[in-house]
Amino acid sequence: MDSTTPAEIPNIELTNDELAETDVFSGLELSASSDIDVPPSLIDQVIGQEHAVEVIRKAAVQRRHVMMIGTPGTGKSMLAKAMAELLPKEELQDILVYPNPEDNNNPIIRTVPASRGKQIVTAHKVEARKKIQMRSTLIMLLIIGIIGYAIITYQWLMGIIAAAFIFMALKYSTPREETMVPKLLISHDPSTPAPFIDATGSHAGALLGDVRHDPFQSGGLETPSHDRVEGGAIHRAHGGVLFIDEINTLTPHSQQNLLTALQEGTFPITGQSERSSGAMVRTEPVPCRFVMIAAGNIDAIQGMHPALRSRIRGYGYEVYMRETMEDTPENRKKFLRFIAQEVKNDGKIPHFDRSAMIEVLREARRRSNRKGHLTLKLRDMGGLIRVAGDLARQEGTEFTSVKHVLAAKSASRSIEDQISDEYIRRSRDYDLAVVEGTKVGRVNGLAVMGSDSGSVLPVMAEWTPRQGEDGTVVATGMLQDIAKESIMNVSAFIKKFTGKDVREMDIHVQFIGTYGGVEGDSASVTVATAVISAIENIPVRQDVAMTGSLSVRGDVLPIGGVTYKIEAAAKAGIKTVIIPRSNLDDVLIEDRYREMVEILPVDHIKEVLQNALVPENREGFLSKLRKMAVNPTGIFDPSLGRSPV
Repeated sequence: MDSTTPAEIPNIELTNDELAETDVFSGLELSASSDIDVPPSLIDQVIGQEHAVEVIRKAAVQRRHVMMIGTPGTGKSMLAKAMAELLPKEELQDILVYPNPEDNNNPIIRTVPASRGKQIVTAHKVEARKKIQMRSTLIMLLIIGIIGYAIITYQWLMGIIAAAFIFMALKYSTPREETMVPKLLISHDPSTPAPFIDATGSHAGALLGDVRHDPFQSGGLETPSHDRVEGGAIHRAHGGVLFIDEINTLTPHSQQNLLTALQEGTFPITGQSERSSGAMVRTEPVPCRFVMIAAGNIDAIQGMHPALRSRIRGYGYEVYMRETMEDTPENRKKFLRFIAQEVKNDGKIPHFDRSAMIEVLREARRRSNRKGHLTLKLRDMGGLIRVAGDLARQEGTEFTSVKHVLAAKSASRSIEDQISDEYIRRSRDYDLAVVEGTKVGRVNGLAVMGSDSGSVLPVMAEWTPRQGEDGTVVATGMLQDIAKESIMNVSAFIKKFTGKDVREMDIHVQFIGTYGGVEGDSASVTVATAVISAIENIPVRQDVAMTGSLSVRGDVLPIGGVTYKIEAAAKAGIKTVIIPRSNLDDVLIEDRYREMVEILPVDHIKEVLQNALVPENREGFLSKLRKMAVNPTGIFDPSLGRSPV
C-alpha cells in the first residue's frame, strides 16, 4: 500500500504551535521507519536518558553498583541489560558442588573455568558407571556360583535364600558410586557475554539459593545433600549483572543477605525453609561477585534497607530516570528511531509510514503533559506502536499508517480511561452528571485517574452554624493528606471574600463518586468556589468545570494532567473548562474534542468566580471582587469581562 502523506490527512496538527512536517523530520528523507538505521548495541538504543547512559558506561568499566529510581517504562531494565553487554570481558567460571565425606551436610564448593564443569561431571559419571557395572558383574558371578553349587548338592532352597541374602547385602552395604558424582551448580559458555539475571520478584530461595527437601532421609533411598543444592540468582549472576526491580518488595531478611553477598562476594547456600530437611545443609561459601542494578519507583527508597542503599551509594551511583525530554529536532530523530526499534524488535508488524510516525510523535507530546516535551514512558508508547502494527497486519497493508495509529489509540485505552467512560455513562443514567443549568454549592471539578485518564469530580458544599467551640471543615470522599490540607488552605480566601469568620460555621464538603480516594491539591479551586457559592447562596454554572491549585492569597497555581482532564470534561458534555493559565501550553487535546469545549485560562480565583458564579446582582458582585486585595499578578480586571483564551 502506498504510504499516505500528511498533506492528505485532514485535521492532523503536529503540535499546538503548528510545526511543519519538515521540522518534524528535521530534513530527513524518510518514506517509512524501515529507512532508519537501528544501532546494534542496547546502550545506543536508549533515548532521552543521557545522564543514565553516561552513568551506566562508567559503572560498567569500574564494575560499580547502580540504583535507578523512576516511573515504570522509562528504560531501567533496558539499561541494566545494556550494562551486561558493556562489562569488561573476563573469564567466566563454572561452579561445582562436591559431596563432603567428613560432613554430609556441608557440601564442598569448587570453581573451574567456563565449560570445564560439564567435562568434569561427565567424567565422574562415566567413572561411576564403570564401577557400577564392575560391581554388578561380580555380584552376578557370585550368585551364579552359589546357585550352581546348590544345584550340584541338591540344596535348591538354601541356594536361592543364600543368593538373595548375598544380593541384598552387597546391594545396600557397598557405596553408591552415583552419590559421589559432583553437581554442576552454575554453567557458562566462554563465548557468551557476561550473564544478565533478572531477579525481580524472586523469593528468598530463588534469590539466595536453596536446598531441596528430601522426603526419604534414610534407608539408602535418600538423595545426597550436595545433589539437592540449588543455586540462586546471586550465584548465577557471578561475573555479570544482577537486576532487581521494585527492590523494596524484597523482605528485610533477603535485603540483609543481599547486602552480605555484595560485601563478601560469596554467599553459602542453605535451606530457606526451617521445616525442610534442607535447613540442616549449608554449603561452603559460593562465589557471587556481581554488579547489582537495583530499580524501583520513588517509594522504593522508603522500603529499602538503609545499609543496602548505603552500600550502593558508597560503591556506585544513584540515578533518577527522566519522564520527558525536550521536543527538539535531535530528540525527534531519536524518537523516530525508537519507532523503528520497536518494529524491528517485535518482528511481526509492518513498518510505519510518515503519517503514522507523525501521529506517534503527536501522541508522545500529548502524553508528556508538559509544553515542549516528549514522553519517555516508552513502554506505553511501545504498546501503542504494537497495537497499531497489529491492526495494519490484520488488514494486510504494507505499512502502518495514521489511521491504524488513531484506531490503536482507541483500542489500547488504559483501564482507568475505560472506567472513566463507564462512570460518565452511568452518571448520565442516574442524573449524577449535571452539565447544564445552575446549582448552589455544586461545582464540577476534574481529576486524573491513573496516569493517562481524566474524570469529572463533582464537589458539593454546605454550611451550618458551628456546633462546637470553633467551626470545622468536614470533608468526605476518601481524601488523602495533601487533599485535606488544600481544603484547610482555602479558609483564608473564603473569609476574605465573604467577610464571614469561618470559625463561626461548620463547612461540609463532599466529593461525589470518589471510590478510589482523592490525592493532591488540584481540587482546591473547585472547593473554594463551591464553599463560596454555598455561603453566599450564589448559583454555579453547571456547564463549567474547573481545575487548579489555590494559594492562600488566591493565586491559581499549575496542576498535572490538564489534557486528560479537559478531554474528560468534553466527553461528559461540559462546555467550558477553567484551567491555570500556566498550564495553557500543556494542553494537547485530541482533535475531536477541540470544538466540544472552550478552554478558559485564569491566574486568580477572582477570575474563576466571575466566570463560574451567576449572581442576581452582578454589578454588586463585581464591586465586591474589586474591593478585594489587589491581585499579585496585576493581570485581572473584573471590568474586562471574560478572560481571553
